[in-house]
Amino acid sequence: MSHSTISTTKYIIHGKIDIEGIVEKPDVVGAIFGQTEGLLGEELDLRELQKTGRIGRIQVEIKSESGKSTGIILIPSSLNRVETSILASALETVDRVGPCTASIALEQIEDVREVKRRQIINRAANILKHWEEDGIPESQEITNEVMQSIKPGEIQKYGPENLPAGPEVEDSESIIIVEGRADILNLLRCGIKNTIAVEGTNIPKSIIELSKKKICTVFLDGDRGGDLILKEILQVADIKYVIRAPAGKEVEDLTKKEIIKTIRNKAPVNQTVQEPDKKKQKNKKNKKPKGFSLKPKSDGSPDYKKEQEPKVELPLILEESIDQLRETLQANLYDSNYNLIESIGVRDLTDKLVDYKEKVSAIVFDGVITQRLVDIAAEKNIQYLIGARLSSLTKKPIDLKIITFDQIDL
Repeated sequence: MSHSTISTTKYIIHGKIDIEGIVEKPDVVGAIFGQTEGLLGEELDLRELQKTGRIGRIQVEIKSESGKSTGIILIPSSLNRVETSILASALETVDRVGPCTASIALEQIEDVREVKRRQIINRAANILKHWEEDGIPESQEITNEVMQSIKPGEIQKYGPENLPAGPEVEDSESIIIVEGRADILNLLRCGIKNTIAVEGTNIPKSIIELSKKKICTVFLDGDRGGDLILKEILQVADIKYVIRAPAGKEVEDLTKKEIIKTIRNKAPVNQTVQEPDKKKQKNKKNKKPKGFSLKPKSDGSPDYKKEQEPKVELPLILEESIDQLRETLQANLYDSNYNLIESIGVRDLTDKLVDYKEKVSAIVFDGVITQRLVDIAAEKNIQYLIGARLSSLTKKPIDLKIITFDQIDL
């Protein structure tokens, strides 16, 4: 279905409709207009929006089979992102077409300008590849975009495990070991080509063999996953330097400036990791117990006096969940009665929570509590947000209890 005739279109709302009966296109269009009328006020009334050209003609394709009808709905929009999202949400409230029950589900909101921009970049990359002259485009921004679209082709496969790697990993005397393919892509955009990815917490044999021949630096995410990979790789490979992304950030999301600054601050592995026994002995000697203040007695010996510190109390099921989730990179979602709704991977938690339909009252997860996750939890009126670690937060909602695993250990 073509939507290229609407010149002012910014977005295209894509919906899928299922109907318990046989209907025609006009029935669907009529149902959309009729059941959304007065729902969003005059400013977002569909008929008014269409009259003023702020949305285009609603396009519907329907096919019927075995007494049921299915189809797709396209609504071109020149509204802003917020208004378009509201319109898309209103579309899902349509529950009847004529006498038949129906349901509409939003599939995507397509950014038409982004599609055009991507076409420009892809075409420019193709022109650059076949350009025989020495001229260089004057605009640095356009050049960077074009070069970024070429970089993925530079990723190679290394070893019997077919690990993603940069083009210079074989020839370089030193290499940078990262977590995944997306990290390699980001480093390639910064001109760093001596990279290879472990692709998981089980360190591949090829990485172990490379570490015997080259100077190896690990560059890992600033989360619990990075902690686990670092612990594993230090046990099996010869690592010289360690680099970590800032707390709560991933290597694939860092800017060029952040990457260069982080690499410059790389530390020898012996300064980054302390042997557990030595660390415990040092802490035993010098550190006071949690929740106590250290004051000398009259004879000079230490006197531990309990500080007035509020104790964190949780429903028993949430405390048990913390013990189960340690070092698993998993998340548990609970309802208002603290019944488990679902377990998911920590990497998918933020994106999945945005569109989550069920009411969630508590989240326990083996990861970093970030500001974005806090904002989403507050918006969805979640009561408890319990994570392994806490990144720096600029704002903390009053009604959201933010708790780390360590607080429960007090």
